[in-house]
Amino acid sequence: MDEREALRLLGGSVPAAGDDCAVVGDRVLTTDMLHESTDFPAGVTRYTAGWRSVAASLSDVAAMGADAEAAVAVYAAPTFEESELTAFVRGATDVCAAVDAEYVGGDLDEAAEFTAATTALGEAESPVRRSGAEPGDAVCVTGSFGRSAAALRRFAAGDVDRGNDLFRFTPRVAAGVALRQYASAMMDSSDGLARSLHQLAEASDCGFAVEEAAVPVDPAVDEALEATGAGTDDGNDGGNDGGAGDATARREAALFFGEDFELVFTVPADDVDAAVAASPTQVTRLGTVTEAERGVRMDGDPLPDRGYGHGS
Repeated sequence: MDEREALRLLGGSVPAAGDDCAVVGDRVLTTDMLHESTDFPAGVTRYTAGWRSVAASLSDVAAMGADAEAAVAVYAAPTFEESELTAFVRGATDVCAAVDAEYVGGDLDEAAEFTAATTALGEAESPVRRSGAEPGDAVCVTGSFGRSAAALRRFAAGDVDRGNDLFRFTPRVAAGVALRQYASAMMDSSDGLARSLHQLAEASDCGFAVEEAAVPVDPAVDEALEATGAGTDDGNDGGNDGGAGDATARREAALFFGEDFELVFTVPADDVDAAVAASPTQVTRLGTVTEAERGVRMDGDPLPDRGYGHGS
């Protein structure tokens, strides 16, 4: 059973689940867990780990169009090293400050591998759900995609400074707040753009028609491919042909890799210009919500429902 199957199983017991955050009154609440073996490649500093761990939860708050208020974290490791622990807290504190929230504490625990569990709290009288998209709405995203894939390439190549820089993303809280008066449905792209489009379309019981050329690819992707050599997944082209390998790696990074934490949302077509103007982060229209066919089509062809997932 993978993560998605597990979530479907638990949905019967927790009927309110399914959005990026739980809604409790006028508050939104979310929690995440990250492990060294699955979430922090070799070279990630404890400062970056503190930043990224808390940022992942703050991104869920952003996806609900909520104002971020506070975050806490559990820090678990085989041993407590002063420099590592204080660096983690600095990273957690700094990312909270970046979105006008406050890091207010947490817990310490012993674990076989470094693990961080984070919880974030936000406020929104009318949070944006995943289920409100309507036929004719525009399908949009904030920012660009492939940053985390580029980071992993940098880490693998030994360029840990650039890898850490790319791994410290700023949660789109300000954009989420600005977009909440326009967005009909919204979520973050932690599982990858393709999978997020499928999840949003499924939650809204509609279809999406999008264009691949419209997908904004982060410049860090091309920089990483140039610096490290692209290659295809099987490595048959040697990684240096600059042709098919580059194109394949670029597409994988932007569409399927995940962990970029951008906002994926729909907005009534008449409100697109206003939403673009209101957002402090770049907004790009990818396509349109459709009624005739469920699922997601890119350039007329079915887009694979593929992305990051635990247990897969």
